[in-house]
Amino acid sequence: MANILVTGSNGQLGSEIKSIKDNYPQHSFFFTDIEELDLTKKQYVEEFISSNSINTCVNCAAYTAVDKAEDDRELAMLVNSEAVKILAQACNKNQVRLIHISTDYVFDGSNYKPYAETDEPSPNSYYGITKLAGEKSVSQNIDNHVIIRTSWLYSNYGNNFVKTMIRLGNERDNLGVVVDQIGTPTFAADLAIGIMACIESDKTGIYHYSNLGVISWYDFAKAIMQLNNIECRVNAIESKDFPAKAPRPFYSVLNKAKFINDFEVEIPYWLDSLKLMISRIKN
Repeated sequence: MANILVTGSNGQLGSEIKSIKDNYPQHSFFFTDIEELDLTKKQYVEEFISSNSINTCVNCAAYTAVDKAEDDRELAMLVNSEAVKILAQACNKNQVRLIHISTDYVFDGSNYKPYAETDEPSPNSYYGITKLAGEKSVSQNIDNHVIIRTSWLYSNYGNNFVKTMIRLGNERDNLGVVVDQIGTPTFAADLAIGIMACIESDKTGIYHYSNLGVISWYDFAKAIMQLNNIECRVNAIESKDFPAKAPRPFYSVLNKAKFINDFEVEIPYWLDSLKLMISRIKN
């Protein structure tokens, strides 16, 4: 039995963990967001972990506004690295296993094959820089940790690409979506189950998790329209025709072999998970 602290629990991933907690009655869960536990306040973090006898922490808290991070640098670094260091040190002090969520944006996207955990990170956005700094905040301050890099996260909760495409598809006759950024979506409900498998294990280190398969954002948008019977035309455009403040990795497919082997989980194909998410919306 574990006393599990989930930080950032109002976000997509935290909400998905919350939705499956009853499947794990052997564990006690403590779901917090900034209102209940401000991770930048060292004393409060240590007191919360100690007083609630926490022995596992899943850190879903993050600054995720990729473009805003280019300007809002101080806050992005505070949330994605400095607060993570405080949490890691508190977990280490209290012998708590820490599972920390990171991102494909720690890579610059210049690879030609799926990124392995051993590939050298080289972020090309300030958001990616802060998330890589957060990984170091974990690895340098606690031994009993798992860092999970994921990509293109979406969920039935919160705001995400799938919900945005459905809304815009119902409002417009046509949409332009980038075709030259390649990766794999991650259904947060699948990742939540993967995280629970991490909790049951004593493995440590960096792992990659996304759904299986390889697509572009254009392919993703086309599938979303088709599954929702939306007649909006999706046009393939290049990244240069859709200027964004922060550069995105052009290729950020993650190699999941280590996760599958070490935690003995089956990772679903991206289209199967998208169908499941959309069926939940309709129901």
